[in-house]
Amino acid sequence: MTRRLRLGVNIDHVATIRNARGGRHPDPVRAAHLAASAGADGITAHLREDRRHIADRDIERLSNEIALPLNFEMAATEEMVAIALRHRPHAACIVPERREERTTEGGLDVAGNVATLKPLVGRLVEAGIRVSMFVEADPRQLDAARAVGAPVVELHTGAYCDAEGAGRDREFARIIAAAGHAEAIGLECHAGHGLSYDTVKPVAAIATIAELNIGHFLVGEAIFIGFEASIRHMRALMDEARGR
Repeated sequence: MTRRLRLGVNIDHVATIRNARGGRHPDPVRAAHLAASAGADGITAHLREDRRHIADRDIERLSNEIALPLNFEMAATEEMVAIALRHRPHAACIVPERREERTTEGGLDVAGNVATLKPLVGRLVEAGIRVSMFVEADPRQLDAARAVGAPVVELHTGAYCDAEGAGRDREFARIIAAAGHAEAIGLECHAGHGLSYDTVKPVAAIATIAELNIGHFLVGEAIFIGFEASIRHMRALMDEARGR
């Protein structure tokens, strides 16, 4: 039987809605509890340099109040390493970050920053944190992720989700090849960014991918059908794609 595909639910944009008005509502920690009851296998939260959505207090509460594994998305900065080492999340996904971007726009250039990233990854791994590199579906970047000591890569699926027709087919072929290469060199492979009900099943069917991280679409869909329902339907599509 094909192994079960894990679903990590990103709650960043629950915090985005909260911060648009201020105050405490809606509470991203409540969203994490709802995600757990709806079938999520983990919670992802990205503490950005400018604190545009998730706040320091959210990370503290998530670390202390949720039973699911916490995946801390973070930039490769001393500030974020210090926060990760203080809270010791289950996982830390290293992502590129530019203050002016609306969302993460592409994969991290691991190959061009091996000397900087290797000691940073080493400190996190030594603390017992599972480190992943958020990269494009490019074998060169996967090889570099292995070289810096990260046991996991997360493939950026944004280009695949945004493309249409033959362009989407080409991007999907790149994801399949990258997932296979990750397995061949001993890396656990995850994927995420931009996935929706319309795009998730082909990616979920790739047997060499162990985990999907999905957030913005689920929070948006929750406006119409509720947060738990949006997650349950995504979970069902993933299971269907895996033949379960």
